[in-house]
Amino acid sequence: VASVDRRRGRMSEMLEDERFDGLLLSFAQQCQGIDGLLDNVFSFLRRKTDFYDVGDKARDKVVRMFEKHEALAERTGSEKKKRRAEEEQRAAARREAARKKSVEEVEKEAQSAAPEPPAPKAAAADNPKKDDDGDDDDKEPPPPGNGGTTSWGIWTQQLQELQIQVPVPAAVKSRDLVVDMKKTHITVGVKNQPPIVDGDLHKKIIVDDCFWTLEEDAAGRKEVVISMQKENKMEWWKCVIVGDPEINTQKVQPENSKLGDLDGETRMTVEKMMFDQRQKALGKPTADEMGKQDILEKFMKQHPEMDFSKAKFNDAPSLPDSAFPLCTSSPALLPVARREGLYDDSTVSVEGEAVASTPPP
Repeated sequence: VASVDRRRGRMSEMLEDERFDGLLLSFAQQCQGIDGLLDNVFSFLRRKTDFYDVGDKARDKVVRMFEKHEALAERTGSEKKKRRAEEEQRAAARREAARKKSVEEVEKEAQSAAPEPPAPKAAAADNPKKDDDGDDDDKEPPPPGNGGTTSWGIWTQQLQELQIQVPVPAAVKSRDLVVDMKKTHITVGVKNQPPIVDGDLHKKIIVDDCFWTLEEDAAGRKEVVISMQKENKMEWWKCVIVGDPEINTQKVQPENSKLGDLDGETRMTVEKMMFDQRQKALGKPTADEMGKQDILEKFMKQHPEMDFSKAKFNDAPSLPDSAFPLCTSSPALLPVARREGLYDDSTVSVEGEAVASTPPP
Protein backbone atom coordinates (compact mmCIF):
# COMPACT_ATOMS: atom_id res chain seq x y z
CA VAL A 1 0.00 0.00 0.00
CA ALA A 2 2.82 2.37 0.91
CA SER A 3 4.57 1.75 -2.43
CA VAL A 4 1.31 2.41 -4.29
CA ASP A 5 0.88 5.67 -2.39
CA ARG A 6 4.45 6.67 -3.24
CA ARG A 7 3.89 5.95 -6.95
CA ARG A 8 0.69 7.96 -6.89
CA GLY A 9 2.52 10.79 -5.20
CA ARG A 10 5.25 10.78 -7.85
CA MET A 11 2.67 10.73 -10.63
CA SER A 12 0.82 13.69 -9.13
CA GLU A 13 4.12 15.58 -8.82
CA MET A 14 4.92 14.85 -12.48
CA LEU A 15 1.50 16.07 -13.57
CA GLU A 16 1.95 19.17 -11.43
CA ASP A 17 5.36 19.86 -13.02
CA GLU A 18 4.07 19.32 -16.57
CA ARG A 19 0.91 21.43 -16.43
CA PHE A 20 2.70 24.52 -17.87
CA ASP A 21 4.87 22.63 -20.38
CA GLY A 22 2.85 23.62 -23.43
CA LEU A 23 2.88 27.29 -22.50
CA LEU A 24 6.58 27.28 -21.60
CA LEU A 25 7.57 25.43 -24.79
CA SER A 26 5.79 28.04 -26.87
CA PHE A 27 7.47 30.77 -24.78
CA ALA A 28 10.93 29.17 -25.25
CA GLN A 29 10.45 28.93 -29.03
CA GLN A 30 9.57 32.61 -29.20
CA CYS A 31 12.61 33.47 -27.06
CA GLN A 32 14.82 31.39 -29.42
CA GLY A 33 16.69 29.47 -26.74
CA ILE A 34 17.48 29.13 -23.03
CA ASP A 35 19.34 32.44 -22.78
CA GLY A 36 16.42 34.41 -24.14
CA LEU A 37 13.99 32.49 -21.92
CA LEU A 38 15.94 33.25 -18.70
CA ASP A 39 16.50 36.84 -19.73
CA ASN A 40 12.78 37.41 -20.22
CA VAL A 41 11.91 35.67 -16.91
CA PHE A 42 14.29 37.85 -14.88
CA SER A 43 13.16 40.92 -16.82
CA PHE A 44 9.57 40.15 -15.83
CA LEU A 45 10.59 39.74 -12.17
CA ARG A 46 12.43 43.06 -12.31
CA ARG A 47 9.64 45.00 -13.98
CA LYS A 48 6.49 43.49 -12.51
CA THR A 49 7.47 42.22 -9.02
CA ASP A 50 9.48 43.24 -5.95
CA PHE A 51 11.74 40.21 -6.36
CA TYR A 52 14.95 42.26 -6.35
CA ASP A 53 13.89 44.44 -3.40
CA VAL A 54 14.73 41.69 -0.87
CA GLY A 55 18.49 41.83 -1.63
CA ASP A 56 20.52 38.65 -1.15
CA LYS A 57 17.37 36.61 -0.50
CA ALA A 58 16.54 36.83 -4.20
CA ARG A 59 19.95 35.41 -5.12
CA ASP A 60 19.57 32.64 -2.52
CA LYS A 61 16.18 31.67 -3.95
CA VAL A 62 17.58 31.41 -7.46
CA VAL A 63 20.56 29.33 -6.28
CA ARG A 64 18.32 27.06 -4.21
CA MET A 65 15.96 26.39 -7.13
CA PHE A 66 18.93 25.77 -9.42
CA GLU A 67 20.52 23.27 -7.01
CA LYS A 68 17.20 21.49 -6.51
CA HIS A 69 16.63 20.83 -10.20
CA GLU A 70 20.31 20.11 -10.82
CA ALA A 71 20.09 17.24 -8.31
CA LEU A 72 16.88 15.98 -9.98
CA ALA A 73 18.54 16.09 -13.40
CA GLU A 74 21.56 14.12 -12.14
CA ARG A 75 19.35 11.48 -10.54
CA THR A 76 17.21 11.13 -13.67
CA GLY A 77 20.31 10.87 -15.85
CA SER A 78 21.86 8.17 -13.70
CA GLU A 79 18.60 6.18 -13.73
CA LYS A 80 18.45 6.42 -17.53
CA LYS A 81 22.05 5.23 -17.85
CA LYS A 82 21.36 2.34 -15.49
CA ARG A 83 18.25 1.27 -17.43
CA ARG A 84 20.12 1.57 -20.75
CA ALA A 85 22.98 -0.56 -19.43
CA GLU A 86 20.54 -3.22 -18.16
CA GLU A 87 18.71 -3.28 -21.50
CA GLU A 88 22.01 -3.66 -23.38
CA GLN A 89 23.04 -6.52 -21.09
CA ARG A 90 19.72 -8.30 -21.61
CA ALA A 91 19.94 -7.81 -25.39
CA ALA A 92 23.50 -9.14 -25.42
CA ALA A 93 22.45 -12.14 -23.34
CA ARG A 94 19.60 -12.90 -25.75
CA ARG A 95 21.90 -12.67 -28.77
CA GLU A 96 24.49 -14.91 -27.13
CA ALA A 97 21.84 -17.46 -26.14
CA ALA A 98 20.45 -17.51 -29.69
CA ARG A 99 23.95 -17.93 -31.11
CA LYS A 100 24.73 -20.82 -28.73
CA LYS A 101 21.40 -22.49 -29.47
CA SER A 102 22.03 -22.33 -33.22
CA VAL A 103 25.51 -23.85 -32.80
CA GLU A 104 24.19 -26.59 -30.49
CA GLU A 105 21.43 -27.51 -32.94
CA VAL A 106 23.92 -27.80 -35.80
CA GLU A 107 26.27 -29.97 -33.70
CA LYS A 108 23.41 -32.19 -32.53
CA GLU A 109 22.13 -32.70 -36.07
CA ALA A 110 25.65 -33.44 -37.29
CA GLN A 111 26.12 -36.06 -34.55
CA SER A 112 22.73 -37.66 -35.18
CA ALA A 113 23.51 -38.15 -38.87
CA ALA A 114 24.66 -41.78 -38.91
CA PRO A 115 27.28 -42.76 -41.51
CA GLU A 116 25.93 -44.87 -44.35
CA PRO A 117 27.14 -48.52 -44.31
CA PRO A 118 29.60 -49.45 -47.08
CA ALA A 119 28.01 -50.90 -50.19
CA PRO A 120 28.62 -54.61 -50.98
CA LYS A 121 31.39 -55.32 -53.45
CA ALA A 122 29.03 -57.00 -55.89
CA ALA A 123 26.74 -53.98 -55.92
CA ALA A 124 29.77 -51.75 -56.39
CA ALA A 125 30.86 -53.79 -59.37
CA ASP A 126 27.40 -53.61 -60.93
CA ASN A 127 27.04 -49.85 -60.34
CA PRO A 128 30.50 -48.29 -60.37
CA LYS A 129 29.12 -44.72 -60.44
CA LYS A 130 27.10 -45.16 -57.26
CA ASP A 131 30.17 -44.90 -55.01
CA ASP A 132 31.35 -41.82 -56.86
CA ASP A 133 28.04 -40.00 -56.59
CA GLY A 134 27.12 -41.34 -53.13
CA ASP A 135 24.50 -39.88 -50.88
CA ASP A 136 26.61 -37.04 -49.52
CA ASP A 137 23.73 -34.63 -49.98
CA ASP A 138 21.52 -36.78 -47.76
CA LYS A 139 24.12 -36.92 -44.97
CA GLU A 140 24.85 -33.20 -45.14
CA PRO A 141 23.29 -31.38 -42.14
CA PRO A 142 20.93 -28.46 -42.84
CA PRO A 143 22.67 -25.06 -43.04
CA PRO A 144 22.57 -23.18 -39.69
CA GLY A 145 19.81 -20.60 -39.82
CA ASN A 146 19.18 -21.64 -43.45
CA GLY A 147 22.23 -19.56 -44.36
CA GLY A 148 25.98 -19.79 -44.09
CA THR A 149 29.35 -18.23 -43.22
CA THR A 150 31.37 -16.13 -45.67
CA SER A 151 34.57 -14.12 -45.66
CA TRP A 152 32.66 -10.99 -44.62
CA GLY A 153 30.35 -12.47 -41.94
CA ILE A 154 27.28 -14.64 -41.30
CA TRP A 155 23.89 -14.72 -43.01
CA THR A 156 20.60 -16.43 -42.21
CA GLN A 157 17.22 -16.45 -43.95
CA GLN A 158 13.56 -17.26 -43.78
CA LEU A 159 11.34 -17.65 -46.81
CA GLN A 160 10.41 -13.95 -46.96
CA GLU A 161 13.51 -12.23 -45.56
CA LEU A 162 17.18 -12.65 -44.75
CA GLN A 163 19.61 -11.16 -42.23
CA ILE A 164 23.34 -10.60 -42.53
CA GLN A 165 25.82 -9.89 -39.74
CA VAL A 166 29.02 -8.04 -40.66
CA PRO A 167 31.67 -7.67 -37.89
CA VAL A 168 33.27 -4.19 -37.62
CA PRO A 169 36.00 -2.71 -35.37
CA ALA A 170 34.94 -2.05 -31.77
CA ALA A 171 35.75 1.69 -32.01
CA VAL A 172 33.32 2.23 -34.91
CA LYS A 173 30.18 4.34 -34.33
CA SER A 174 27.02 4.36 -36.43
CA ARG A 175 28.02 7.67 -38.00
CA ASP A 176 31.27 6.09 -39.23
CA LEU A 177 29.49 3.42 -41.29
CA VAL A 178 28.50 3.34 -44.94
CA VAL A 179 25.56 1.02 -45.66
CA ASP A 180 24.14 1.37 -49.17
CA MET A 181 21.41 -1.02 -50.32
CA LYS A 182 20.03 -1.11 -53.84
CA LYS A 183 17.63 -3.51 -55.53
CA THR A 184 20.44 -5.78 -56.76
CA HIS A 185 23.57 -4.47 -54.99
CA ILE A 186 24.82 -3.87 -51.44
CA THR A 187 27.82 -2.03 -49.97
CA VAL A 188 28.85 -2.14 -46.29
CA GLY A 189 31.98 -0.59 -44.81
CA VAL A 190 33.63 2.13 -42.76
CA LYS A 191 34.05 5.64 -44.14
CA ASN A 192 37.39 6.34 -45.88
CA GLN A 193 38.24 2.61 -45.84
CA PRO A 194 37.80 -0.19 -48.41
CA PRO A 195 34.28 -1.69 -48.20
CA ILE A 196 33.83 -4.90 -46.22
CA VAL A 197 30.91 -6.05 -48.41
CA ASP A 198 30.55 -4.86 -51.99
CA GLY A 199 28.79 -6.98 -54.60
CA ASP A 200 25.69 -7.89 -56.55
CA LEU A 201 22.90 -9.63 -54.65
CA HIS A 202 21.87 -13.18 -55.54
CA LYS A 203 18.25 -12.02 -55.99
CA LYS A 204 16.31 -8.75 -55.83
CA ILE A 205 15.24 -7.08 -52.57
CA ILE A 206 12.61 -4.50 -51.56
CA VAL A 207 14.84 -1.58 -50.57
CA ASP A 208 12.15 0.42 -48.75
CA ASP A 209 11.54 -2.49 -46.34
CA CYS A 210 15.23 -3.02 -45.47
CA PHE A 211 17.01 -1.58 -42.42
CA TRP A 212 20.26 -1.96 -40.45
CA THR A 213 21.52 -1.48 -36.88
CA LEU A 214 24.92 -1.46 -35.14
CA GLU A 215 24.92 -3.96 -32.27
CA GLU A 216 27.45 -4.74 -29.53
CA ASP A 217 27.69 -7.91 -27.45
CA ALA A 218 28.80 -8.34 -23.83
CA ALA A 219 32.43 -8.81 -24.89
CA GLY A 220 32.47 -5.46 -26.70
CA ARG A 221 32.43 -6.96 -30.22
CA LYS A 222 30.41 -4.96 -32.75
CA GLU A 223 28.61 -5.99 -35.91
CA VAL A 224 26.32 -4.43 -38.47
CA VAL A 225 23.02 -6.36 -38.56
CA ILE A 226 21.09 -5.86 -41.81
CA SER A 227 17.54 -7.14 -42.40
CA MET A 228 16.49 -7.39 -46.05
CA GLN A 229 13.08 -8.22 -47.48
CA LYS A 230 13.08 -10.47 -50.53
CA GLU A 231 11.16 -9.35 -53.60
CA ASN A 232 10.22 -12.98 -54.33
CA LYS A 233 8.91 -14.19 -50.99
CA MET A 234 8.51 -17.79 -52.16
CA GLU A 235 12.14 -18.54 -52.97
CA TRP A 236 15.17 -19.63 -50.91
CA TRP A 237 18.50 -17.91 -51.62
CA LYS A 238 21.61 -20.01 -52.30
CA CYS A 239 23.88 -17.12 -51.23
CA VAL A 240 23.73 -13.38 -50.53
CA ILE A 241 26.48 -12.03 -52.79
CA VAL A 242 27.08 -13.45 -56.25
CA GLY A 243 30.27 -15.51 -56.07
CA ASP A 244 29.95 -16.44 -52.37
CA PRO A 245 29.78 -20.13 -51.37
CA GLU A 246 26.31 -21.52 -52.11
CA ILE A 247 24.18 -23.64 -49.78
CA ASN A 248 21.96 -26.60 -50.67
CA THR A 249 18.46 -25.10 -50.62
CA GLN A 250 17.01 -28.63 -50.47
CA LYS A 251 18.28 -28.80 -46.89
CA VAL A 252 16.69 -25.61 -45.55
CA GLN A 253 14.22 -25.91 -42.68
CA PRO A 254 11.24 -23.53 -43.02
CA GLU A 255 9.90 -21.96 -39.85
CA ASN A 256 6.60 -23.24 -38.44
CA SER A 257 3.77 -21.03 -39.71
CA LYS A 258 0.39 -20.57 -38.08
CA LEU A 259 -2.72 -20.89 -40.22
CA GLY A 260 -3.74 -17.43 -39.06
CA ASP A 261 -0.62 -15.98 -40.71
CA LEU A 262 -1.57 -17.29 -44.17
CA ASP A 263 -3.70 -15.50 -46.75
CA GLY A 264 -7.21 -16.81 -47.37
CA GLU A 265 -6.49 -18.85 -50.51
CA THR A 266 -3.34 -20.48 -49.10
CA ARG A 267 -5.06 -21.22 -45.81
CA MET A 268 -7.96 -22.97 -47.59
CA THR A 269 -5.49 -25.10 -49.58
CA VAL A 270 -3.53 -26.07 -46.46
CA GLU A 271 -6.68 -26.90 -44.49
CA LYS A 272 -7.94 -29.07 -47.38
CA MET A 273 -4.62 -30.94 -47.52
CA MET A 274 -4.71 -31.49 -43.74
CA PHE A 275 -8.30 -32.74 -43.93
CA ASP A 276 -7.50 -35.15 -46.80
CA GLN A 277 -4.48 -36.45 -44.89
CA ARG A 278 -6.60 -37.20 -41.81
CA GLN A 279 -9.33 -38.83 -43.90
CA LYS A 280 -6.84 -41.11 -45.68
CA ALA A 281 -5.30 -42.12 -42.34
CA LEU A 282 -8.78 -43.10 -41.11
CA GLY A 283 -9.62 -44.92 -44.36
CA LYS A 284 -12.32 -42.39 -45.22
CA PRO A 285 -12.97 -40.51 -48.49
CA THR A 286 -11.13 -37.27 -49.23
CA ALA A 287 -12.84 -33.94 -49.82
CA ASP A 288 -12.89 -34.47 -53.60
CA GLU A 289 -14.27 -37.99 -53.23
CA MET A 290 -16.95 -36.76 -50.82
CA GLY A 291 -17.88 -34.02 -53.29
CA LYS A 292 -18.27 -36.54 -56.10
CA GLN A 293 -20.38 -38.79 -53.86
CA ASP A 294 -22.62 -35.85 -52.92
CA ILE A 295 -23.09 -35.01 -56.61
CA LEU A 296 -24.02 -38.62 -57.37
CA GLU A 297 -26.53 -38.78 -54.50
CA LYS A 298 -28.06 -35.50 -55.62
CA PHE A 299 -28.37 -36.85 -59.14
CA MET A 300 -30.06 -40.01 -57.88
CA LYS A 301 -32.56 -37.97 -55.83
CA GLN A 302 -33.38 -35.79 -58.83
CA HIS A 303 -34.11 -38.88 -60.95
CA PRO A 304 -36.26 -41.27 -58.87
CA GLU A 305 -37.59 -42.83 -62.10
CA MET A 306 -34.20 -44.47 -62.61
CA ASP A 307 -33.38 -47.74 -60.83
CA PHE A 308 -29.84 -47.82 -59.42
CA SER A 309 -30.34 -51.00 -57.34
CA LYS A 310 -28.39 -53.13 -59.84
CA ALA A 311 -25.77 -50.52 -60.58
CA LYS A 312 -22.14 -51.10 -59.61
CA PHE A 313 -20.18 -47.86 -59.10
CA ASN A 314 -16.44 -48.04 -59.71
CA ASP A 315 -16.07 -44.38 -58.80
CA ALA A 316 -18.26 -41.33 -58.34
CA PRO A 317 -18.78 -39.68 -61.73
CA SER A 318 -17.76 -36.10 -62.35
CA LEU A 319 -20.99 -34.20 -62.85
CA PRO A 320 -20.86 -30.45 -63.42
CA ASP A 321 -23.44 -28.42 -61.55
CA SER A 322 -24.74 -27.21 -64.92
CA ALA A 323 -26.02 -30.72 -65.67
CA PHE A 324 -28.53 -30.77 -62.83
CA PRO A 325 -31.01 -28.09 -64.02
CA LEU A 326 -30.97 -29.57 -67.52
CA CYS A 327 -31.59 -33.15 -66.37
CA THR A 328 -34.19 -32.12 -63.77
CA SER A 329 -36.27 -30.16 -66.26
CA SER A 330 -36.52 -33.14 -68.63
CA PRO A 331 -34.85 -36.57 -68.21
CA ALA A 332 -35.38 -37.10 -71.93
CA LEU A 333 -32.62 -34.56 -72.50
CA LEU A 334 -29.99 -36.81 -70.88
CA PRO A 335 -28.61 -37.90 -74.28
CA VAL A 336 -28.17 -34.25 -75.21
CA ALA A 337 -26.37 -33.62 -71.93
CA ARG A 338 -24.04 -36.53 -72.65
CA ARG A 339 -23.34 -35.30 -76.18
CA GLU A 340 -22.61 -31.75 -74.99
CA GLY A 341 -20.25 -33.01 -72.28
CA LEU A 342 -22.46 -31.88 -69.38
CA TYR A 343 -22.81 -35.41 -68.00
CA ASP A 344 -20.32 -38.28 -68.07
CA ASP A 345 -21.58 -41.71 -66.95
CA SER A 346 -18.58 -43.60 -68.30
CA THR A 347 -17.52 -44.57 -64.77
CA VAL A 348 -20.89 -46.19 -63.97
CA SER A 349 -21.24 -49.85 -64.97
CA VAL A 350 -24.65 -51.54 -64.82
CA GLU A 351 -25.19 -55.29 -64.27
CA GLY A 352 -28.44 -56.39 -65.87
CA GLU A 353 -30.79 -54.77 -68.32
CA ALA A 354 -32.67 -51.46 -68.39
CA VAL A 355 -32.10 -49.16 -65.41
CA ALA A 356 -35.24 -47.06 -65.78
CA SER A 357 -38.19 -48.41 -63.80
CA THR A 358 -40.55 -46.33 -65.92
CA PRO A 359 -39.87 -45.02 -69.42
CA PRO A 360 -39.01 -41.34 -69.65
CA PRO A 361 -41.85 -39.11 -70.85
